[in-house]
Amino acid sequence: MMAGIFVRATHIMMTVLLLLALLFPMGMNAQARESRIVCVNPVSGASWNINVDFDRHTVDANAAKFSDAEISWKDSGGNNYTLDRKSGVLTQVSPSSTGGYFLHDRCKLS
Repeated sequence: MMAGIFVRATHIMMTVLLLLALLFPMGMNAQARESRIVCVNPVSGASWNINVDFDRHTVDANAAKFSDAEISWKDSGGNNYTLDRKSGVLTQVSPSSTGGYFLHDRCKLS
């Protein structure tokens, strides 16, 4: 009887450990690949950070598309952004009742 309880407890413990290992992997792969990128408006000199999460495919918590050449995303205000991964040029396309407008900024990529 005691052996049966021990076997069941061992199976439960092994199942819990396996689930934890699957949910929370350890090692180098467990580190989130995130990057904070500083962008600057070349006219005004204003700067701000964008947060890129390569594992979750997000930029500032907005869903993003990643390719070798660029990262693109849309914010909650309807603005579309494209970051050129080689040059650091950030293009913002904003819709408006008059047809919209483009803004071009520079981001420092590491």
